[in-house]
Amino acid sequence: MAPSLSKASSGVSGLVDSHNQSPISLEGSNFTANGHVFLSDVPDNITVTPSPYGSSSSSPDKSLSPVGSFVGFDAVESNSRHVVPIGKLKNIKFMSIFRFKVWWTTHWVGSNGQDIENETQMVILDKSDSGRPYVLLLPLIEGSFRACLQPGTDDNIDICVESGSTKITSAGFRSVLYVHVGEDPFNLVKEAMKVIRVHLGTFKLLEEKTPPGIVDKFGWCTWDAFYLTVHPQGVWEGVKGLVNGGCPPGLVLIDDGWQSIGHDADPITKEGMNCAVAGEQMPCRLLKFQENYKFRDYVSPTGAPNKGMGAFIKDLKEEFNTVDFVYVWHALCGYWGGLRPNVPGLPETEVIKPELSPGLKITMEDLAVDKIVNTGVGLVPPEMADQLYEGLHSHLEKVGIDGVKVDVIHLLEMLCENYGGRVDLAKAYFRALTDSVKRHFKGNGVIASMEHCNDFMFLGTEAICLGRVGDDFWCTDPSGDPNGTFWLQGCHMVHCAYNSLWMGNFIHPDWDMFQSTHPCAEFHAASRAISGGPIYVSDAVGKHNFPLLKRLVLPDGSILRCEYYALPTRDCLFEDPLHDGKTMLKIWNLNKYSGVIGAFNCQGGGWCRETRRNQCASQFSHMVTAKTNPKEIEWNSGKNPISIEGVQVFALYFSQSKKLVLSKPAENIEISLEPFDFELITVSPVTILAGASVHFAPIGLVNMLNAGGSIKSLAYDDFEGSVQIEVKGAGEMRVFASDKPRACKIDGKDVGFEYKDLMVNVQVPWNSPSGLSTMEYLF
Repeated sequence: MAPSLSKASSGVSGLVDSHNQSPISLEGSNFTANGHVFLSDVPDNITVTPSPYGSSSSSPDKSLSPVGSFVGFDAVESNSRHVVPIGKLKNIKFMSIFRFKVWWTTHWVGSNGQDIENETQMVILDKSDSGRPYVLLLPLIEGSFRACLQPGTDDNIDICVESGSTKITSAGFRSVLYVHVGEDPFNLVKEAMKVIRVHLGTFKLLEEKTPPGIVDKFGWCTWDAFYLTVHPQGVWEGVKGLVNGGCPPGLVLIDDGWQSIGHDADPITKEGMNCAVAGEQMPCRLLKFQENYKFRDYVSPTGAPNKGMGAFIKDLKEEFNTVDFVYVWHALCGYWGGLRPNVPGLPETEVIKPELSPGLKITMEDLAVDKIVNTGVGLVPPEMADQLYEGLHSHLEKVGIDGVKVDVIHLLEMLCENYGGRVDLAKAYFRALTDSVKRHFKGNGVIASMEHCNDFMFLGTEAICLGRVGDDFWCTDPSGDPNGTFWLQGCHMVHCAYNSLWMGNFIHPDWDMFQSTHPCAEFHAASRAISGGPIYVSDAVGKHNFPLLKRLVLPDGSILRCEYYALPTRDCLFEDPLHDGKTMLKIWNLNKYSGVIGAFNCQGGGWCRETRRNQCASQFSHMVTAKTNPKEIEWNSGKNPISIEGVQVFALYFSQSKKLVLSKPAENIEISLEPFDFELITVSPVTILAGASVHFAPIGLVNMLNAGGSIKSLAYDDFEGSVQIEVKGAGEMRVFASDKPRACKIDGKDVGFEYKDLMVNVQVPWNSPSGLSTMEYLF
C-alpha cells in the first residue's frame, strides 16, 4: 500500500511512490489537482493516500489509471457516526448526485460547499481554463462504515461516515472518499469506478455483465392498470389488447398484487391483498411464498398443469408467442412490511422498527417510509436470508417465472442496529439474493428498484445488472398539484439522465414505464426510445396510443435499442435543466452506425432545498433555446465506438420537424422548444463513395423514434458505386445522398423510391419472421 499522507507530513512529494506520483496533493491546508486548489482550509486530521492501483510496480492491475487518491481522517473518539469537514469549496461549479428520497437520487448543481445537498453520493468539480482538471469526489465503504457528503459550515464539505449501529464504532479511516482527476468527465467516472472495483472487490462493473433479454423487448407492466387488484383475466386481456393492436409485448411484468399478504391483526388464513388504493398494502406482511388466491385459483382450459400460477404462465406464453419473459414484483424483504412472524412455512422473522439516520430524516417526505416506520418490518435474520430468497425464487422458477423486479431495496440501513450495522446486513442480504438469482434466474433476471444509494451499488451489483435510474413515473402529482402532470415528467427525465452517469457503471439504466395515453406520453416515449434501456408501458387495459407505440415497437415485440446508455451532453453537466429557465436537457447515445441527440425542455419544477421536496417552479416553464452539434456525441463510448476520424460532414435528421441538415463536426445548430416538447436528431457521418463521387449517410426508418437503431449492417462498395444496408423493421427508410440513385433494391428486387431534399425515401415492408430486409442503393 502506498504511504498515507496527512497535513502534518513533511516532504509530501518525497513520500509518494515515485512510480505512482498522484496529481492530487495536500499542500499546506489546500487540496490541489495538478497544482490547482480545489478545496481549501483542510483540517489537520485529514489523511491522503495515493492510490496503489495502476502503474506502480506493486500494483495488481497495470491497466488502472494511477491518478487518484484515497481520503480519510482521524477522530478524537470512536463512534458509530462521524461528520467531518474535508475542506472548503469556493467558486468552483459542481454537479452532484444526492438522495432526495430514501430510495431515489437526482442531480444537483452549485459552486460552493454550502450548495452541496445532504446524502450526496458523488460530486464532480468542473475543470478550469487555467488547467485544473475535472475532479471526482466519490464517498465509499470502508469496513463496516458507509460514507456520503453533505454541506458543512462556512462552505466546508463534510463527509458523513456511519455504521448504522451504535454497537459498531471506529475512530480512524483511511479510504472513505476516493478522489480522481481527468480531462474527460465521462472517462473520469468510468476510470474511477474501475479503481474502486479492484479496491473493494464487492461488485462487478456493467461491462463485465450481460443484461437480461428483456432490454430488447417491449414490455407491459400491470401496476397503473390494476394496482393491487391485478388478476389473471386482467393480465390476459391486457396482453391480448396490445397484440391485437400490433404492439405485442415480449415482457409481461406482474407488479405488486400477486402475493399472499395480510395485516398483523388478521388471522394468517385471511389474505388481504385486494386493496384498491396504492399505499394500503404497505403495512401488510407476506404470509406465504406462493401466489394469492386470485392466481392460485386460475383453472386452465387446456389441461395439465391445469391450475395455479404455473398453468396461467404456461397458457399466457403459449397463446401469445411473443411473450418470452414474465417477471413478477417482490420487495427485498419479501414484502413492504417484510414477513409475518410465526407463520408455518416461512423462515424465522422479527419485526424491527426502522430508525432513520439524521441524513434520511431531511429527505423528502414519503408515504412508503411513513407506513414502514409506523408498522415495522418483519426481517428475516441475515444468516437466514438465503431461506427467504430460496423460498420465493424456487417456487417462481417452478411456475415458469423468468425473473423478478426487486423493489424497496434501500431499507436495510434502517433495520441494522442489532445486525452488525448497515454494511454487514447489506452484504448478507445481497449475497443471498445474488446466489438465488444465479440459481433460479440465470444470474441476471432482475430489475433493481428503489435502490439509489452507494451501499447497493458497491455491495449489491456482483450479478444484478439492470436497475431503475429514476423515481417512479408519476402520471399525476401525489401531493395534489395539478401542474405536476407536466413538471414531474421533466423531473423524471433529469433523474434518469444524470443518475446514469453514476449508476450506469454498475447497472444497465432502466428509465421506468410510462403510459402511452398520458398528456406527456410522446415526451416520455422519445426519451425511452434513445435511453438504451428496456421500454415498457403501464397502460390500462384497452387504453393505448397505438400510433405512438408503433414508433417504439416492432411487430415481433422487439425494440430498436441503442448500443450504449443515454447520458447528458457535456454542456449540460453543470447546469440546471429543471429550474434555471434557460438550460435544455440534451442527452446523447450511439446506434451501430450513427449517433443520436435528444433535446428536451424540462423546465418547470424540481427539488426545493427550503421545503425539502420536489415542487412546481412555473416561472421557469417557457420556451428554451439551445445549440447542438455532432461533437456533443461521445463517439468513442461503449463496446462499439464509432470512429469519426476524417469525417468532415454529418447528416442530421430531425424527427419532429422531419428536416435534414448537413453540418460540420463543430458547427452549431439552434433548437427552440416549448415546455415539455422535444426533438430527436439522428447524427450520421457522411461517407464519400469514391467511384461515384456521391456523398452518402444512412438515416434509418424515420417512422420510428430511434430511426438510426433500425440499421443493423452497412457496407460501401466504391468499385460498384453502391451501398448495402440491412434494416430491421418496416416503414419509411431514408438516407442522405448528394445524387439521385439510378436504382434501389430490397432483397435483390427493384423497388420504387422518392428522391427529395437530398433524401432517398423507400417504403420497407415487414419481412417475417426476422423483420430484416437488405436495402441496396446503386449510383
